[in-house]
Amino acid sequence: MNKVNPSHWLPFLLEADARYRLTSWLFLRLLALIYLAAFFSTALEIDGLVGERGILPAGQYLDALFGRFGEVSWLRFPTLFWIDHSDDALLWTSYLGCVFAVLLFVGWRPLLSLIVLFLLYLSLVRVGQLFFNFQWEYLLLEAGFLSIFLASGTGANRLVVFLLHWLLFRLRFLSGLSKLLTGDPSWASLTTLNHYFETQPLPHMGSWYAHQLPDWLLRTGTGLTLFVELLVPFFIFLPRPFRLFAAVTTIVVQMLIISTSNHNFINLLTIALCLFLLDDRAIRGVIPGWLSRTPTSGTKSPIAAAALAITALLVVPTSGYAIYELIADQRRETPWDHPANWVRAWGLGNGYHIFPTMQTERHELIIEGSQDGRDWRPYEFRYKPNSPDDTPAFIVPLHPRLDWLVWFVPPQNPAMRPWFERFIWRLQQNEPSVTGLLKTNPYPETGPRYLQIRAYRYRFTTREERARTGRVWNAEYLGLFPQVPPRIP
Repeated sequence: MNKVNPSHWLPFLLEADARYRLTSWLFLRLLALIYLAAFFSTALEIDGLVGERGILPAGQYLDALFGRFGEVSWLRFPTLFWIDHSDDALLWTSYLGCVFAVLLFVGWRPLLSLIVLFLLYLSLVRVGQLFFNFQWEYLLLEAGFLSIFLASGTGANRLVVFLLHWLLFRLRFLSGLSKLLTGDPSWASLTTLNHYFETQPLPHMGSWYAHQLPDWLLRTGTGLTLFVELLVPFFIFLPRPFRLFAAVTTIVVQMLIISTSNHNFINLLTIALCLFLLDDRAIRGVIPGWLSRTPTSGTKSPIAAAALAITALLVVPTSGYAIYELIADQRRETPWDHPANWVRAWGLGNGYHIFPTMQTERHELIIEGSQDGRDWRPYEFRYKPNSPDDTPAFIVPLHPRLDWLVWFVPPQNPAMRPWFERFIWRLQQNEPSVTGLLKTNPYPETGPRYLQIRAYRYRFTTREERARTGRVWNAEYLGLFPQVPPRIP
C-alpha cells in the first residue's frame, strides 16, 4: 500500500487556483465594505459601551483578566488595548478601522490593510465583552484573517479556498444542526416563521409585511430554511453544478432575510463568502464588463505559504472540536486554557448556531425617569420599538449593539442582569457617554431622581388594524419589570 507523501499533496494545495482571481478581487471589495460598516457602527457607540465611564469599562475588564490570569492574559485575550484603553484609543481605533476599510476598497496595499483591519477588529472584540459577543463578530474575524492570504503571495490557492468553503459550511450547517439539537418546538412544528418576523431583535417594515403572509407559506419557508441549512451546505464540496446551486439558494435566502430583518452585516458577509462557490466564469456573467478584468496574480511567498499551512493545521482541528462541543453540549465545560480556546481567542475555528431557538412573544422594556415620582418620561432607544406608534426602520448593515442586547433582557437571562444593572446605574448618574447611546434623554440637565421599567407585550397589527389605526404595533401592559437597584458595581 502506497504511503501518502506530504511533499506531493502540499504543493498541490498551495498551488494558485486560476478560477478565483476575479472572485478574490471582488470578495476583498465586499469585505472592505463590511469592515467599514462594522467599524462605523462601533465608532458610534464604543465610548458609551466600554469607555472609561461606559456601561462595561474596558479598563476594569482588562484589570480583572490580568488579576486572574496574570501575564498570560496578553496572549490568551489578545488586544492592543492592553497598551492603552482610554476613550480616545477606543474611538480612534474605530476611526482607523474605517480608514483602512476604505483603503482596502480602493486597493491600496491590500495585504497591509487586511492585517491592520484584523488586528484592530480583534482588539475591539476582545474588550467589547457582551456587546461584541455575537457570532457575526467571529465570522468577520475568521473571514478577515483568511482573506489576508488572498492578498499575500499565496493568492487564491486551493487551501485558502477550502478554508473559506469550510467556514461557510460551518456557518450554514451548524446553524441548522443547532436548531435540531435544541429541540425547539417551533422548528420541529415548522411554525418558526409565524413568530420570527415579530419577535426578532430589530425588525423593519419588511418584517411586518412578511408576518402577514399565509400560514402555509410561512411553514413552507421554515422547511426551506432547514433544507438550505442542513442539506445544501454539503453541496459546497461537490462538483461545480452543485456548488452553483448552493451559492444561488444561499444567496436568495440571505436576500430574503435582508428584506425582512435588520441583521447588521452577517447576511452580506454570508453572500460574500458564497462568491467562492461561484468562480470567475460565473461572476463574469452577472457583473458589468468594466469590472470583469482578471487581476494579475502576485509573486509566490514561501513565508505566506507556511503561514497558511499552519493556519489550516490550527483551524480544522479547532473547528472540528467546536462541532463536537455543539453535538455533545459541552461548550461551557471547556476550560479557558484548552488548546481550542487558545486558537479561538484569535478569532479562528469557531462554531456557529444562528437562532437555534425562537421566542414566541415579543416583550419590550420601556425605561422611564421622573423627578417627583408622578410625572414619568421615557428614555427612547434609537432603533428598537419605543412605542406602538414607532415604524421600524431599515438599518442594514448598521449594528447597534445596545439596542440588540436589550432584546435579551426581558426573558431574564441571568447573564444579562449585570450589564443591564450597570446601564441603569449610568442612566441614574446621567452619564453623557451612555445617555448619548439613546435617541432621547428626558432629563439632559439634571438626570432622573427615580427610574422605573415597564414591561409590555408587543405584537404586529393585522392589515385591518393598521388600516384603522395607522400603527404597526399593538402593546399590552404586563407590569413593572423587576426593579434594578441603584448601586455602584
